[in-house]
Amino acid sequence: MRLTHVRVQNYRCVRDTGWFDVERAKTLLVGPNEAGKTAVLEALQRLNSPAGVQGFDALRDYPRKLYNADIQSRKRDPSEIPVVSARFALEPDDLPGLPEAFSAATEYGCTRYLNNELMQWLEGGPELVVFNEEIRKDLVRLSAHVDPRPAEGATNDQHGLREELDDIITGWQVGKTKIDGNRAHALGAWLDAVLEYVDENDPTEDQRHTRLRGHTRIPEQRDAALSELRSRLPLFVYFSNYFRVRPNLHLRRFADRIEEDLLDDTRNDYGNLCLLKLLGFDAGELADLGDASDPGDDPDEFDRYRNQLDERSIKLNAASVRLTDEIRSVWNPDTDRLEADTVLIQADGQYLKVVVQDELGVEIEVDQRSCCATPS
Repeated sequence: MRLTHVRVQNYRCVRDTGWFDVERAKTLLVGPNEAGKTAVLEALQRLNSPAGVQGFDALRDYPRKLYNADIQSRKRDPSEIPVVSARFALEPDDLPGLPEAFSAATEYGCTRYLNNELMQWLEGGPELVVFNEEIRKDLVRLSAHVDPRPAEGATNDQHGLREELDDIITGWQVGKTKIDGNRAHALGAWLDAVLEYVDENDPTEDQRHTRLRGHTRIPEQRDAALSELRSRLPLFVYFSNYFRVRPNLHLRRFADRIEEDLLDDTRNDYGNLCLLKLLGFDAGELADLGDASDPGDDPDEFDRYRNQLDERSIKLNAASVRLTDEIRSVWNPDTDRLEADTVLIQADGQYLKVVVQDELGVEIEVDQRSCCATPS
């Protein structure tokens, strides 16, 4: 299968890209700084990502400006918020293994939602059947045939078949409800169960049963086709060598690894060590300043406690100003928005992180902002 179209919505700085084409030979994603190019690629990766890549997280990935009004207030459910969608053209090699009814399928598509559930669709092949008046009448007549009144000779095993059918189709709306998924499975199971009570010498009822069972086999075959194509969905690998610095770390443990010469590149230790050296910090010193014990009610102890935490806060604030100036000088911003971005080095206890604050005061982790990775 070949990726032909992509759409990203509700992801970090991206509200909605709309559907855009992916060319067969090459595709260049071009745009000004802060346009969301990195966000689009990161979202696409999560459509079908390699092992170890974290899925969508509403807290971190939903547009920060809308999080409180939509997610925290529960106005919107993550299971109903699409994030990344893709359409794939099916090629000859994709069709073997699909049910015969879908051997002429032309396009496979899927959408990953904010809760990481995947919704799939398929173009080509028979359409799902909608519950209509004819189907309703067929079911009523078939249930009456297989579940006659006791006086007419029904066995004990036959009693209750009408009630079972009523339970299955309760809530189905004529002309609106598609017979798909669990609906098709439940109705198909009921039809299989009543088959032994259909009089094979009664062509009307036998044909009715065959016709109804055919309606439920379409979604079964469609689900089988989607399952097969899902297994062939390409793996999306987003490669970037920019984020060797990812300062979200536990200071004391980081300092211990430095002391014991056990730096771990999977934790970005080398890049983070370079950042601290650039800013003139020692990890052990920052960790010690964060270990401020409770001063109790002693005024002198409170002054010591305050001075210790203020020392680290002031040093980090000064480093934030310096780092912001250096990044801006390299980045050479040409818009007011980039000029307003500020890099903040924050520490709470033993937790240290670097965030970027925009002109609205929204803070985003540095590895989520392309402008802090490298100039383009």
